[in-house]
Amino acid sequence: MLDETQTRQAAELIWRCWRDGEVIVALPPDLRPSDRRDAYAIQAHYESFSGNPPVGWKIAATSEAGQKHIGVDGPVAGRLLAEHVFEDGATLDFGHNRMAVAEPEFAFRMAQDLGPRDDEYRVEEVLAAVASLHPAIEIPDSRFEPFERAGAAQLIADNACTHDFVLGAAMPEAWRDIDLVTHKVTAAIEGGITHDGIGANVLGDPRVALTWIVNELSRFGMTMRADAVVTTGTCAVPLPVSAGDRVTVDYGVLGQVTMRFAA
Repeated sequence: MLDETQTRQAAELIWRCWRDGEVIVALPPDLRPSDRRDAYAIQAHYESFSGNPPVGWKIAATSEAGQKHIGVDGPVAGRLLAEHVFEDGATLDFGHNRMAVAEPEFAFRMAQDLGPRDDEYRVEEVLAAVASLHPAIEIPDSRFEPFERAGAAQLIADNACTHDFVLGAAMPEAWRDIDLVTHKVTAAIEGGITHDGIGANVLGDPRVALTWIVNELSRFGMTMRADAVVTTGTCAVPLPVSAGDRVTVDYGVLGQVTMRFAA
């Protein structure tokens, strides 16, 4: 188990890589997390480095294909940091991003706190604590190269490959009566490729994914806060992107969200 000094040193190293566009193969052995508890302890330091309250949370590896791709046996959670969250229509710098993909996602905004407890939360009570549902685009990246070999603990320490995030306007309240499992989502690059997906690609149901992260935080003594945004993982095969691309994700009757990378 890592102590406070070790977790902070590990976080500082990853943070510098994120800031400077650098990568590492692995954390030094004496700073390397051995389990999820150590990894979330490293991740917790990013809030103080940011200087702003976190916007919310993200879930990575919510599909079997995604889990196989990064070599994990289940989802992992990361923090959405304010300086990396943008509004619908934003233009983002492409920067040093090596993953170079855009992911269409369902993002929930919470209406009330859900704190740690012994019993697991049920989907119904988590949904009762939701204020709104939003279309979103995540632009992930990692500070490890190759990230596919970093392992779950280091990827959690790496903030679950969090980078930039675009949040659309709240969907119509009718989303509560729609089967999100079968709901079609289309992600497209203007003048380029298009990928279709459905909610079932997100742990079988975006609402199940939301419940998973509430319980994950609870297990490690953390609270899902009111007003937190939770993006639940890609519902389609990620779009390969490059500088100058314009990305649109269409959720049909539930709305859409767009963003562009600066040329």
